[in-house]
Amino acid sequence: MSEAQKSATFLFYGELNDFLSRSRRDRPIQCLFRGRQTVKHLIESLGVPHPEVGSIEAGEQTLTLDTLVEEGAYIEVYPPRLPLPLPGSCTNAAEEPIRFVLDNHLGRLAAYLRLFGFDALYRNDIQDDELAQIAGAEERILLTRDHRLLMRTCIQYGYWLRSKNPRQQLVEVMRRWNLAGLVRPFRRCLRCNGLLQTVPKEQILSQLQPLTRLYYDDFRQCVECGQIYWKGSHYERMQTWMTKILQASTISP
Repeated sequence: MSEAQKSATFLFYGELNDFLSRSRRDRPIQCLFRGRQTVKHLIESLGVPHPEVGSIEAGEQTLTLDTLVEEGAYIEVYPPRLPLPLPGSCTNAAEEPIRFVLDNHLGRLAAYLRLFGFDALYRNDIQDDELAQIAGAEERILLTRDHRLLMRTCIQYGYWLRSKNPRQQLVEVMRRWNLAGLVRPFRRCLRCNGLLQTVPKEQILSQLQPLTRLYYDDFRQCVECGQIYWKGSHYERMQTWMTKILQASTISP
């Protein structure tokens, strides 16, 4: 004999409605289920990934994602209050206050995050299983445009980027965790995410173009891939662009 069908009602607030069809936004949604189901399972069956959830309430009771849903429950689901606190695994890490891993469609965003000094793992051939494994094992924040990927149980921290524009995505991420005060630009390799270190010009002379040898003296080199960086003609343009991003990302008190 099959188990009796149960019913619970969910109401999602704020930006959590981004995951719902227009006909379901800002209104109670009836959810039918059988057996013992957690809040997480039912929320995600309606399309909302658990890392995007802030608080969950049923009347005066606060629920967790692991709470078993009772027949007839009326559950209200709220997004987190911004800015979010830094993940617990990063709080005491003086060198790396926050760490990301990005899906294989977000190469430009990865480069932007590295430019601002943030640890941003990215490969254009990385697959979903490996992304989830890295995010879970290293407690990195998974950034993605695939909200289904965020539903994997092993992922604790994640964010579904609303914009398709890399610059706007950068602003989204920086505002979500209030990162403007943690920026340390030009310390990471844009190519591979490795750290940069100062290198004597004489040590890399054979790798420089003739005009670069002539006009520049201060260089940095990636400790991982060997890529060389210097303050060329593009440097001031980059600084101006970064200033605009920081202004757009700063949260007013």
